[in-house]
Amino acid sequence: MKKIIVLFILLNLYLLSLAQGYDTAFGIRLGTEWGLTAQQRVAKNTTIEGIIQSSVNRSETTISVLGEQHYPLLLRNINVYGGAGLHKGWAGKKADYGDPFGLTLIGGAEIAIGKINLSWDFKPSINLVGGENPVYAHTGISVRYIVDERKIITLKKTEKEKAKAKKKKEKKKEKRKKAKEKAKQQKQTPQQQPAKKQIDWKIWERLKKS
Repeated sequence: MKKIIVLFILLNLYLLSLAQGYDTAFGIRLGTEWGLTAQQRVAKNTTIEGIIQSSVNRSETTISVLGEQHYPLLLRNINVYGGAGLHKGWAGKKADYGDPFGLTLIGGAEIAIGKINLSWDFKPSINLVGGENPVYAHTGISVRYIVDERKIITLKKTEKEKAKAKKKKEKKKEKRKKAKEKAKQQKQTPQQQPAKKQIDWKIWERLKKS
């Protein structure tokens, strides 16, 4: 049991590091096997799911990592999904077969109600090596708690964009102010030049008369 909990924590931390800013859900999975599940959204309709389960009928613990594509139905919070991935198992001491390893397929349906995600799935596993049987047929119901990191990331991003826009606005304002001052100086300069020439001409006339 301790081994399962440690593996689940490590898997959950790995999934969280894959894509910050997407929805994360974790919880329990009950059915032909029992265990823990963690799901991380990595694209609009794509998730990565990690499942750690212990068999009810066999002395065996298995970890699976699956890529899943979700297809929304009429309502936004109801989806059907399908996917595939890999699994690795550890047979117990009493088992007369090797540790299973192979391909896993999954298909199911889910509904999100508030912060709770409920799903049912059919998950056949094909053992390429080891295992009691070449194929395991698993079904299960998962209950997950949804962690909505996306809103936090979006809020931080919005505040950053606001600060950037404010800074840009201040720069434009300063630029316009400098342009006005420059135009004012250029406007005053031509008026001063004729006065200077006129003074020089009067001095020349006086010198000429003397």
